[in-house]
Amino acid sequence: MSSERQQRAARAEQMRKERDRADRRQRNFISIGIVLVVIVLIAIGGYAVSKASKDNADSSALIYPASSDRKTFGFDYTSQDAGGVAQASDAVVVTVTEDFQCPVCRTFEEQSGPFLEELVKKGEIVVNYRPISFLDRASRNEFSSRAANAAMCVLDEGGATAYKKFHDLVYANQPEENTLGPENSVLVDWAAEAGVDGADKCISAEAYGPWLKKAYDSAVDDGFSGTPWVRIDGKDVESPSPAALQAAIDAANNG
Repeated sequence: MSSERQQRAARAEQMRKERDRADRRQRNFISIGIVLVVIVLIAIGGYAVSKASKDNADSSALIYPASSDRKTFGFDYTSQDAGGVAQASDAVVVTVTEDFQCPVCRTFEEQSGPFLEELVKKGEIVVNYRPISFLDRASRNEFSSRAANAAMCVLDEGGATAYKKFHDLVYANQPEENTLGPENSVLVDWAAEAGVDGADKCISAEAYGPWLKKAYDSAVDDGFSGTPWVRIDGKDVESPSPAALQAAIDAANNG
């Protein structure tokens, strides 16, 4: 082989080796890139799992709304909350247990709600509300529990005054049984109308789901059999019309 041919062969071999090295570097870069992408995806996945676990832990935490009693799961609606006169020291306590999906509760509120509101404003009674949720089976989108949770969000942020406004809005717009109730966005709007802005996170997370379960269990332990359940001076008021309520209030005052 001539010297010139040997030189060409050497240059060709050198070029081949350089291409091989370039190919190896490219493969290495690609491998490193793939590893980095995998690491990033694992990190993102780990964060998502961690966040989901935290969210699940938060949604299962038992949170008590401000002003609610930790034993009875009730809270008072007083003359001050209603914008009325000074509360009488011996005001009769009217305990009302309701479910926002309950049609009989809606009838009760239509017939007796204004009567109770007037007595609250006069300082003669205190309404102790004990909302529960057990009628999701009568709703196509769990309106019972969603509305009750939203009401607790309102109570926690705005107190009993805001709760009562939200309470009245829900009953005024209560969906028929076995239909789709208002979505969470509507509940957020009602909360704002009741005076509580920014309730969307609390409402969408159903933050008071565990509390509502405990409230229902407490009601059952206390003898609950159906809504609306009205008690005055420890006695159940059957068919709580204004007349029946007044009679029970008079009996409590005279007792």
